[in-house]
Amino acid sequence: MKPNYLTGACTAILLVVTACSTTNKIAALKPAPSYNTGPVVYQKQLSYINMPVEVAIADIQAQTNKYLNGLIYEDNSLDGDNLMLKVWKQAPAVVYEKNGRLEIELPLKIWTRVRYGIEKFGFSAYDTRDLNLNGRIKLNSLVSLDNWKVQTSTQIEDIQWTESPTVSVAGRNIPITYLINPALVLFKSQMAKMIDDAIAQSLDIKPYVTDALKLLSEPVEVDSTYHTWFGLQPVELYATKATIANKKVVVNLGLKAYMESTVGEKPTLAFDESKLQLAAVDRLPDDFNINLAGVITYENASALIQKNFAGQKFESGNRYVVVNNVALWGKDDKMIVELGMSGSVNGTFYLSGIPRYDAVKKEIYLDNVDFVLDSKNKLLKVGDWLVHGIITNKIQQNCRFSLAGQLNEAQKTLSGYLTNYQPVAGVKINGRLTQLSPDKVFLVPNAIIAMVAAKGKLSVSVDGLQ
Repeated sequence: MKPNYLTGACTAILLVVTACSTTNKIAALKPAPSYNTGPVVYQKQLSYINMPVEVAIADIQAQTNKYLNGLIYEDNSLDGDNLMLKVWKQAPAVVYEKNGRLEIELPLKIWTRVRYGIEKFGFSAYDTRDLNLNGRIKLNSLVSLDNWKVQTSTQIEDIQWTESPTVSVAGRNIPITYLINPALVLFKSQMAKMIDDAIAQSLDIKPYVTDALKLLSEPVEVDSTYHTWFGLQPVELYATKATIANKKVVVNLGLKAYMESTVGEKPTLAFDESKLQLAAVDRLPDDFNINLAGVITYENASALIQKNFAGQKFESGNRYVVVNNVALWGKDDKMIVELGMSGSVNGTFYLSGIPRYDAVKKEIYLDNVDFVLDSKNKLLKVGDWLVHGIITNKIQQNCRFSLAGQLNEAQKTLSGYLTNYQPVAGVKINGRLTQLSPDKVFLVPNAIIAMVAAKGKLSVSVDGLQ
């Protein structure tokens, strides 16, 4: 029987094809996901926040009238100064600004009893006279800040009598002037002190500042899907001189604080108001640092990378591969890229790399890319044309995806807290971002998070008294 050469040739060809097919099909081991399960915490940064405390002069007027009402001063003893004094507020005080100072007009009714006489050779002869004064007093106050309180240094500028001063003689009020001057010397200093005490009692800014800081220190969840939190921790507080302008007294405070972003559980930031001291300075820095979190799911990132590979054929000589599908996950702070390929090599293999953020393109890319060890060993058996060649470099260039949309959303969310944000009545937050810089990329079980450091200006105004 003659040998069948055709059958033998076909069998040999089939063996070769089968051998080639077997050799070129990769079944690499899949790396298991592995994540740091603790909260992702961005390193705290010190920031300075401009925090002007604005008190409307209308509020000062209202508080002064609330504190000074009816009988506002009484001295029922003649001992020591030979003077008894009672002062009533007849009508509401009027407070306004003038040349950077407070001007106060206060309608008063004054009753005073003056004791006068002589004392000689151990004998004394005294008489008393009751004076009734009715007029409007103008006062001038210089404003400062001391121990959390808006302080004033008040002097009487002028007294305009609506009725002439009188003395009571035999039950009749007779105009008289020569007894008034001794009484007014003491009265002026007493009246100025009463105004200063009234303003100091009503304008303690510490409760308003600490209440505002308590609100600001409460962590805010800026993204409920991925539990992204922002927190602030006050450290020190500074103050410059108080100024008066535009019908307001403004105390410029500067807050030194730590700011941090976390992903995961709500951060715990301690604010101890008892340790908050107020220090006087000439100038306040106002640059602040804050973190934006760009968050994207592995599924969405995989879809974006998949689009990069669509319609591309990676060739090296007469060899080629096509990437058909992509999947991503994290393992030990590195990103695993699963690539399903066909062509000269068929199967699924795995790359790993360190995720970085490209600030110019607002993209996540992979650095130090290499095959996972098992994939690499299997590919080397086929040949090093894919492991070390130009194809791998091109594949690496396509393993990147944009975070511009996510960062724009994060910036838009933050802008909501920087544009007339009012966490409580009387407290407003305004600011703007001036610079964005890339920082770290974190891999968590359900998403990729890129932290971007933002610099800007921020002010928190405390306006209005209750």
